[in-house]
Amino acid sequence: LDADKSEGCCSVQLIDGDGIYNVSRIDHFIKDVKLADCGLSYAVVSIMGPQSSGKSTLLNHLFGTNFMEMDAFKGRSQTTKGIWLARCAGIEPCTLVMDLEGTDGRERGEDDTAFEKQSALFALAISDIVLINMWCHDIGREQAANKPLLKTVFQVMMRLFSPRKTTMLFVIRDKTRTPLENLEPVLREDIQKIWDSVPKPEAHKETPLSDFFNVEVVALSSYEEKEEQFKEQIASLRQRFMHSIAPGGLAGDRRGVIPASGFAFSADQIWRVIKENKDLDLPAHKVMVATVRCEEIANEKFAHFITNEDWRKLDEEVQAGPVSNFGKRLTTILGSCLSEYDGEATFFDEGVRSSKRQQLEEKLLQLVNPAFQDVLGHIRWGILEKFKASFDKALGIGEGFSSASQDWFKACMTQFDEECAGAIIEQANWDTSKVRDKLVRDIEAHISSVRTSKLSELTSLYESKVHEALSEPVEALLDGANDETWSTVKKLHRRETESAVSGLSSALAGFDMEEETRDRMVKSLQDYARGVIETKAKEEAVRVLMRMKERFGTIFSHDSDSMPRVWTGKEDLRAITKSARSASLKLLSVMAVIRLGDEPDNIEKTLTVALLDPTKNDTSKKSITTSDPLASSTWDEVPSSRTLITPVQCKSIWRQFKTETEYTVTQAISAQEANRRGNNWLPPPWAILALIVLGFNEFMTLLRNPLYLGVMFVAFLLAKALWTQLDIPGEFRNGALPGLISISAKFVPTVMNLIKNLAAQGEAPPAANPENRRSSNNTSSSENPPDHKSSSKED
Repeated sequence: LDADKSEGCCSVQLIDGDGIYNVSRIDHFIKDVKLADCGLSYAVVSIMGPQSSGKSTLLNHLFGTNFMEMDAFKGRSQTTKGIWLARCAGIEPCTLVMDLEGTDGRERGEDDTAFEKQSALFALAISDIVLINMWCHDIGREQAANKPLLKTVFQVMMRLFSPRKTTMLFVIRDKTRTPLENLEPVLREDIQKIWDSVPKPEAHKETPLSDFFNVEVVALSSYEEKEEQFKEQIASLRQRFMHSIAPGGLAGDRRGVIPASGFAFSADQIWRVIKENKDLDLPAHKVMVATVRCEEIANEKFAHFITNEDWRKLDEEVQAGPVSNFGKRLTTILGSCLSEYDGEATFFDEGVRSSKRQQLEEKLLQLVNPAFQDVLGHIRWGILEKFKASFDKALGIGEGFSSASQDWFKACMTQFDEECAGAIIEQANWDTSKVRDKLVRDIEAHISSVRTSKLSELTSLYESKVHEALSEPVEALLDGANDETWSTVKKLHRRETESAVSGLSSALAGFDMEEETRDRMVKSLQDYARGVIETKAKEEAVRVLMRMKERFGTIFSHDSDSMPRVWTGKEDLRAITKSARSASLKLLSVMAVIRLGDEPDNIEKTLTVALLDPTKNDTSKKSITTSDPLASSTWDEVPSSRTLITPVQCKSIWRQFKTETEYTVTQAISAQEANRRGNNWLPPPWAILALIVLGFNEFMTLLRNPLYLGVMFVAFLLAKALWTQLDIPGEFRNGALPGLISISAKFVPTVMNLIKNLAAQGEAPPAANPENRRSSNNTSSSENPPDHKSSSKED
């Protein structure tokens, strides 16, 4: 803004203090600012308001002008005389701003107030935007905010001029803590009342205010107390004057615009018409003096109240926490302040005095209302905390939810009403219903939260009980699947569900809830119980192949007494395999679908025919869709929601099952074959007969020569000893090649051991008698157990 002041700022006194229109100066000014070249692209802004209200200061900061400002250190007096005109610096399009002489000035006195009326009417007549400068505390006052002046201006303007759209921008100065959203409706209502009360010509009887004026409201902080904030707000307001005549701008819908070249002549003619009008009138001087003086007294008492020690102490106590007897103490402080005002303003006009007293009372109530709201807040918070603690304690000792909530709700609301009654002051009829409603909502929200929490806990409790009662038993039942599996599961499901529902219903009886809600919770628990079974069934269905192999292995590898089978070759391996596979197929059929209802199905029969009966697979040459009952993704008369394993999946699982159990069957067959070979180590009978026939001559030779018999006897004994020591039948039980390799490795050590034993027996001294011989034999046997074992075997 400082830069703008130094660039292109030019001002002139349009009308002097005596009401003389300065024609020569205005013509020179228009040439300097080249206004004639603007055509219709220009705007006129003016400002009106009480004297010494900071109008010139506002314009200088807002538009970068250089109007004379009041020196606050020299006292309040008239600064601007007449009407001054300047061009705004740095704002497009070309914008002219008029600074009007303040109203209510003491310099002109009671007999010369017509100029103030005329200048205000002049500003409204030629301006596109009129700034009405007013104090924040003037809002709602009858004699303030230029109300009488506006009333007169509205009436005369309709009589003198054709309607033109003017924007009235009310600038609220020294804004207090009261939000603009609360001030603006009051101001607009006052303006509308003035408009409605103004006598109108017949042509404008029903014309709304919006046909003549656009009303805008802004608020600014105090320039002296909050300068930086004031400048920031001014900068923001300045942006609204950029391109103000464009559609949507402050003066975007103006009408009856005079071309720029005719501005000076038009303004001169309008001022002459206004000067010739003798009917304009303002409130009497006495009323004006009463207005000013009563306002000064009211402001003085308001300032005194702010610094009052009793009020400051009470306000500090309220900020710190709950305060007892707030209403009584504040009533006393307010009454004292208002009594002092009545004593000093008693001789002024009664209407003005009463109006200012009411305004003072409203300002005081507005000032103390936040403290009152804080007191209500403390009361509400304390009651809410008391309810929470008492309610939770009642539930903790087992009191019913519904009865506890109702009893403590009534008790706490009664206490709240009593405490609120002690906070009310006599000077105001403040409503506590909003705080009461907020407390009711908070209590109801807490009750709802606790209800939700308790119901959630109950639901979780009974769901966990149902899960514990069903999960492991169902898993065990499905693991040992048989014809009665699903029947047992249904009984278990029905029993545990009924038990849980009964417990939940009893627990819900104390909540006083709607039947529909209770039924919905019970239904949810029933669905959860069914879901536990279905989930467990699905988990087991995923492991069905593993379960089938385990069952096959158990039945195939153990006899009817659950003892491990020893494959001797006498077992019916085909029958055992079929039995084990049938049991595994039974498991597959049980796990194929969920059977919690009473609907029958033919799944087991279908699987048996398709997977265990070979005739269906070997004799048919038809297509898959007509001959294979498992070539489908659904079971007959079974919905997909109950299906765990589809027919196609069953076929695939069975194929994989057979492949993975084939090795077990092959091993059993191999064990039987090995057992048979181990038991049949002797040559066949025909070989024995051939040996007798072909070896007859050798046999006769042995008979003729007994020496051969002795040699053969000794060889027989040696061979038998080796046979026993080498355990030849046991070695050949695992096959010929492994037997030969094992015997070849043990043959030489065994022969050496036999020779060593014989040599040891030959060196022993002969026994004197049989008893000594037996003793010697026993001693030898104890010293060399393997030799004794070998000799005993040879004998």
